Amino acid sequence: MSAMPPTGSLLGEGLDVARAALHAPRLWPDRAPAAEPLDILVVPGYLTGDAVTLVLRRYLRRQGHRVHGWGLGVNRGGGVGRLAARLVARAATLPGPVALIGWSLGGVIAREAARQAPATIRQVVTLGTPVVEGLRATRFGPLLAWRGVDLDAVAAQLAERGPVPVPVTAFYSRRDAIVAWQACLDTQPGARTTVVEVDVGHWAMLIEPTVLRAIARRLAGG
Repeated sequence: MSAMPPTGSLLGEGLDVARAALHAPRLWPDRAPAAEPLDILVVPGYLTGDAVTLVLRRYLRRQGHRVHGWGLGVNRGGGVGRLAARLVARAATLPGPVALIGWSLGGVIAREAARQAPATIRQVVTLGTPVVEGLRATRFGPLLAWRGVDLDAVAAQLAERGPVPVPVTAFYSRRDAIVAWQACLDTQPGARTTVVEVDVGHWAMLIEPTVLRAIARRLAGG
């Protein structure tokens, strides 16, 4: 069954971000050296850039990791394969192997980068990423279809990719008002995916303390 576009409240998304921002100061006492410091690249979502991942990156640096923005400006979509290749080239400049964290569409790019260079990418973490139905499982699907984007073709391409050849942790939320939560679940045979449900909106995944701590635990293998 196809995942349906989300029906959650955009007002709820805004309230979640406000609540998460109020709770964010609880993060900053969390300073502890990671048992195994990692090089981490964080990939932003559609029409956003490195600024939106600042809190997440700052938090993971406090855990002792070497954390970097993707450094490619605003994520305007376009060719996922091309963007993934540029991400792989950036990862190759780091001591590595590298962990990739991708929010929303950024997770699709991170997964494709891991397919292109599995020896370079250690693991992938996705946050509210539509890996099954792609754009048609998002709130913006109808607008993109009206603009001429073939949503069925995008979904078919995702289905043909096969499993990602490195461990993946997929965070999703039933309260996500941007991406249908069902589309975030990678159920392909052979997928090395751990699914983690959180109770926040799509945008709040980037700043909510409980989510950020869960990401840190997954990076540590916990």
